Amino acid sequence: MSKRNSQASKTAARERLRAERERQAKKDRARRQVVVGVSVVAGIAVIGGIAFAWQQMNKPTRWEEAADAKLVAPANTSGKDGTTVVVGKDSAKKTLKVYEDPRCPICAQLEQTVGPTMKKDIDDGKYKVQFIGASFLDTNIPGEGSRNALSALGAALDVSPEAFTEYKSALYSAKYHPEETDDKFKDSDYLIEIADTVKELKGNKAFQKAVHDGTYDKWALTLSKKFNEDGEKYDFQGTPTLVMDDKKVTGSDNKNAPMTVEEFNTAMAAALKG
Repeated sequence: MSKRNSQASKTAARERLRAERERQAKKDRARRQVVVGVSVVAGIAVIGGIAFAWQQMNKPTRWEEAADAKLVAPANTSGKDGTTVVVGKDSAKKTLKVYEDPRCPICAQLEQTVGPTMKKDIDDGKYKVQFIGASFLDTNIPGEGSRNALSALGAALDVSPEAFTEYKSALYSAKYHPEETDDKFKDSDYLIEIADTVKELKGNKAFQKAVHDGTYDKWALTLSKKFNEDGEKYDFQGTPTLVMDDKKVTGSDNKNAPMTVEEFNTAMAAALKG
């Protein structure tokens, strides 16, 4: 009895050990399959991630795309590529060219100080004003606010010359104009916030869409090129710069734009006689 029981126990033990080994072998195979599967998926994810990162690195920027895009000029422009932006009465015999960069703090100072006098002169028909926008500060102080603001100004001009003029004044106002190093104008929502202070632009969905879509981005780049071309022609590199009859209009230093009302009136009286 006891012998037979001992042999049966050994047999049962061997069977349990065999069965356990088979179960462990199955677990090991399953684990290896999972590891391989995860490794494959991880490898694909890594490759995909690298490919996506490479694609993003080589993706054209907004302004690179704009440079290759079809030019859309705003309404109320004329000349080649719609880069002639003139505000004032047709009866005015002379035109004052005003060169400004939206991010330029000195341009903001000029607009805040002399702007009202210039507007009155325009309304009185003393002269017309041609605006030429620049964006060199986006290069000198890396950013895109100058170009983005010029594009938004194009959207305002498409509404009306009056909307354009009022919007430009708002952009340069003490309340909204940022520090030179603060690229705040790159934010289209901020540009629309400023536009809401202008009657014709407040809640204007077409204007807002044009700003967000960058409808006039290519036009902004083209206008900046005109600034560069005129800078070579009239021998200037910075803003603000005023030109009438192909001559720079300057203050008492005979170099820079007149920055006070008194200097501006003196300089313009001489320019209008010339």
